[in-house]
Amino acid sequence: MGSEEKSGSDIFECRLCGDCCKGFGGTYVTSQDIINICAYIHSDPEKFIDQYCDPSGSRHVLTLGKDGYCIFFDKITSCTIHPVKPYMCKAWPFITPVLLHSENWNAMANSCPGMQKDVPHEDIKKIVAMKKEILDRDSPV
Repeated sequence: MGSEEKSGSDIFECRLCGDCCKGFGGTYVTSQDIINICAYIHSDPEKFIDQYCDPSGSRHVLTLGKDGYCIFFDKITSCTIHPVKPYMCKAWPFITPVLLHSENWNAMANSCPGMQKDVPHEDIKKIVAMKKEILDRDSPV
């Protein structure tokens, strides 16, 4: 092969544009995400789902504002819950759906200016696995 092994920072650098905070699919929240966010915003976890979430199948996603962005996104200050952002946000763009089909990475990169396009799928698989292991170790579920 001869090529150097890539890391997450080689193929993604967040530009803080907020494009990942709007529209398609929504941001799933875990019960631990809800506890963390509630502690941060001084809200009651029992009321969180009714106030800040929408149903999506058997899970809940953060509600979108009228502008199509996550309810916790502010166009001036960016993510208002950044220190406790949901697991899904911490993982972005190294999420497991990019493993299902090699073209998923480039499709996501079309809407995310921080993602490098045309990364070999084997590199993406290794980086996603590494990032997931670190995130799972550091984030109680």
